[in-house]
Amino acid sequence: MAVKTKDMILVALFAALTAVGAFIKIPTPVVPFSLQYLFCAYSGILLGAKRGFYSQLLYMSIGLMGFPIFTNGGGITYIFQPTFGYIIGFLLCSYIIGKFTERLTKITITGLFSSIVAGMCAMYFCGILHLYIIMNFYLGKTMSVKAAIITGIFPFILTDLIYSLLIAVTAAAIVPLLKKLGLVGI
Repeated sequence: MAVKTKDMILVALFAALTAVGAFIKIPTPVVPFSLQYLFCAYSGILLGAKRGFYSQLLYMSIGLMGFPIFTNGGGITYIFQPTFGYIIGFLLCSYIIGKFTERLTKITITGLFSSIVAGMCAMYFCGILHLYIIMNFYLGKTMSVKAAIITGIFPFILTDLIYSLLIAVTAAAIVPLLKKLGLVGI
């Protein structure tokens, strides 16, 4: 299978947008608010499962190579940050959103919102699991599963659901147009 130039450009574009989203942030004690999730979700919808996944993999790879494109920097040691699980979750999030969106027979706000929430749940699962492991086994700070959920989900769920609805509404309006132009992967 040959990789098209258009695909490489779109993958790189969404990796860059996710990086930009990391710098639009509101710091909080453990997990900061940022716009990364917004661009991750759009990558799944607009690029499809495979290219959306690759865009997030590229984002993660560039950050792990040492470029400071994550919310708190970059480099291979970033895997020991309590928030790195969310970056891993971006891969699953984008893939799941893309896969569910590809299977929609009709692009609707409800269908898109359901796809986005499914991806968001995968992102949260990875984030919470990594947060729990790093806090307990690397940083040596005792954190229960309940505390990991409270710390890693509750402060962000309302904002992420609002983002999800915003993404679903805007995508429902623009995906049909982009599809006609051959610019979306679904």
